Amino acid sequence: MKALETAEVNAKRLSGNPSLVLPHPECCEVNPHNHVECPQCLVAYCSKECRTQAWEQYHQVLCVSQHPPDPEHPLVMLQEIWRNMHFPPETTSIMLLAKMIASIKQAKDKEKVIKKFNNFCRATVNEERELVHKLMGQRFQDQFDTLLGVFTSALQEDTVAQWFTPEGIRSLFALVGTNGQGVGTSSLSVYVRNCDNLTLEEDEAQALDSYIDQLYVDIEKESGTFLNCEGSALYSLQSCCNHSCDPNAEVQFLENNSVLSLVALKDISEGEEITICYLDECSRQRSRHSRQNILKSNYLFVCDCSKCQQQCDDPDQTSSEEEESLMDEEVGLSY
Repeated sequence: MKALETAEVNAKRLSGNPSLVLPHPECCEVNPHNHVECPQCLVAYCSKECRTQAWEQYHQVLCVSQHPPDPEHPLVMLQEIWRNMHFPPETTSIMLLAKMIASIKQAKDKEKVIKKFNNFCRATVNEERELVHKLMGQRFQDQFDTLLGVFTSALQEDTVAQWFTPEGIRSLFALVGTNGQGVGTSSLSVYVRNCDNLTLEEDEAQALDSYIDQLYVDIEKESGTFLNCEGSALYSLQSCCNHSCDPNAEVQFLENNSVLSLVALKDISEGEEITICYLDECSRQRSRHSRQNILKSNYLFVCDCSKCQQQCDDPDQTSSEEEESLMDEEVGLSY
C-alpha cells in the first residue's frame, strides 16, 4: 500500500499543473528505483518483497499473464463492468473482493482464511430498518446479472460457492462497504509532514507553509477533497470498533504503509469502549440528520452515540454543506 508516485508527480496530477516543481525534494520518501513489476502482466509494486508477498497470497490467480491485457479476459471484463456501474472511489471495490477470493484459492488452509472473512459483518440489509447498502442500489440492478456471471467466470471457488449467488455477492459488497478502511499512505502527505520537520529560518518556513497551503487549494479545485488515500483494506480488529460522532480514538497510518494504528484522542478509562468515527472530517461537522443519512447509506445502521442523543431534538434538516454537495452532483450529472 505504499505510494508509487513521488510527491511531485502526485501533486502535478492532482493539481492539474504539469509544470509544478516541489521545493525540498529530499522530503519525498518514494524511491522509484525500488519499484518492480510483475513480469507477466506488468502490475507495479513498490518493492521486490511486496511483489513476492502478493504472488504468494493472491496474484497467481489475478495475473492476466499479458500486457496489454486481453479485453475479453474475465478479470478485465469484471473491472470494466464495475467501473461503468460506479463512480470513484467505489470503482476499486470489485478488486478487493477479487483479492479476497484469490487469497482463498491460493491458501493451503482455505478454511482458516474463510473463517477470517466470516468474522466481518456482511449483512446487505439491516432487518430491523430495511437498509440496503448503496453499493447495491437500485440504479445498478440492470447490470447485476451480467456482473455476477463475469464474477463467477473469473473467480469461481467451490469452497465459497455461496458467494457466487445473488445474495452472496451482495453480502460481499456489503462486507467491503461497511468494513473497508481507506489506507492513508499518500506520498504528498508524507512530503508535507517531512517539510514540517525541517529546520528553516522563520521567513523561509512561512513561505513554505504558504506554498503548501496554496497547493492544497489548487488540488481541491482540480480534484476535489484530497483524502491522502492510496486504497482500501480490511482490518479485523479495527472493524470491531463501533462508530461515534464524538470518538475517543482515530485511525492513523504512522509507518506510511498498510499497518493501521488506533491513536487515542482523549483519556480512555480501563474497560471503556474504544470508538472511532466512520465519517470524514467534513461530514462529522454536519447536522445530526445529515450524519445519520450518510451512516445509513454507507454502514447500514442508525447512529445512537452520545452526540446524536444530545442532538435528538434537533430538527431533521440537511446541512447546508450537504445541500451544496447535492447541487454540485446534479450540475455534474447534467453535462
